Amino acid sequence: MHLTLSAEGQTWPIRLSGKAERTQRALLSALPMALQLHTPKIAGSHIYWHAPFVEDVEGATHVLAAKAGAFIYWPVRQFLEITFAPLQAENAEITVLGQLEAPVEGIAALAATLKRDTGRRTLTGELAVVDAGTPAGAPSSPLPAPLVEARKALWEKCPDDITRLTVSRAIMHPAGPVFVAESEARVLHELLWWLRAARAQRDETVLRQTAAIVLDKTATRLRDFCHMEDTSAVLFRFSAAMEDSSLGFDPLIDEAILVAGRIGAWLDLLIPWNDLNEAFRRALD
Repeated sequence: MHLTLSAEGQTWPIRLSGKAERTQRALLSALPMALQLHTPKIAGSHIYWHAPFVEDVEGATHVLAAKAGAFIYWPVRQFLEITFAPLQAENAEITVLGQLEAPVEGIAALAATLKRDTGRRTLTGELAVVDAGTPAGAPSSPLPAPLVEARKALWEKCPDDITRLTVSRAIMHPAGPVFVAESEARVLHELLWWLRAARAQRDETVLRQTAAIVLDKTATRLRDFCHMEDTSAVLFRFSAAMEDSSLGFDPLIDEAILVAGRIGAWLDLLIPWNDLNEAFRRALD
């Protein structure tokens, strides 16, 4: 089966490998997928966007073993990626979904534009399936509609209280609130993944209580330090839901991960990472 990645007026074919069937089903049910492309901060030689689904690693491959042009899913970070050269040192297991069927130089050129322009503008795109008929669609959630709708709204559009973060020119604004908010959301996302991974080893009540605490902590920081009233309200809602034992923990933690990841993703797009890195180098040199 083939997919197409479109961005910046260009289209690239991707061939799915036929392996990692569980992850591929989740991917196909989400297509066509609107993308906001992100530039890497550590690994370097790849482009990525956030996946609107939560799946464990499948057919685990070390991330440094992924070949140039590999189309991969990185579970704990919830990224879909295309590599174009060996990555810098990282230690993680990923799922290989397929391979780019085009010269990697085109993705490398897109990555260079992305690196230069991130934080100045958002590079968008689309991932679509070729000749596969009508997609099955994602399965319905057993959770209350307000929680599901809150997650869908976050994925559909960047909240206004996030886009407003770059407007202020008060002392150490906008850098201070943006960096605090992005780091808080990213750490929350990672902690929720850790709690999800501990389901077989920990008592569910402990996991629920811990999830409620970390959600509440992040929501409080976003509200009180970064003035993100609407976004924090979503996290408070999920914190309260964690205390409701009538709601299944598995679908609830997955929805919370999707929410936290999307908040972090929107915040990441505000930051001109390359400009900041160059300024940091100049200051140190």
